[in-house]
Amino acid sequence: MALGESLDFRIPSDVQYIEGIVGQVVQRCQERAFSRRHLALNLPVALTEALSNAILRGNGDVRTRAVTLRIQIDDTQLVAEVRDEGDGFDLARCTEDATLPENLGREDGRGLFLMDKLMDRVERFTDGGNVVRLVLIRA
Repeated sequence: MALGESLDFRIPSDVQYIEGIVGQVVQRCQERAFSRRHLALNLPVALTEALSNAILRGNGDVRTRAVTLRIQIDDTQLVAEVRDEGDGFDLARCTEDATLPENLGREDGRGLFLMDKLMDRVERFTDGGNVVRLVLIRA
């Protein structure tokens, strides 16, 4: 097994940076032979949602705030931690099934619901900011 690697990014709260960062992470996972499905759907959608939530919801789209992303990747898994400068949220409430009739009118939680379905684990904690951790096990 090859040793793992870390990638660290710090970006202003601006969605224009998301596509480039997601592309770099996907490329690194391709180099480690993650499955095509994970690279075409699971990882890009979940990571894009996490970054956009951090920018638009966590940081309130305030451009003077920043979002940091730390990626730990090895031959068995990817762990992505997205940190914003917001106050946080209730992960359990926000990952309720967005397809249930009582949740169809809600404007929040759809991104977290997708992340939860596409990744092997989604966790939230605080550590000098609001952090969402995404874990994808290599298939």
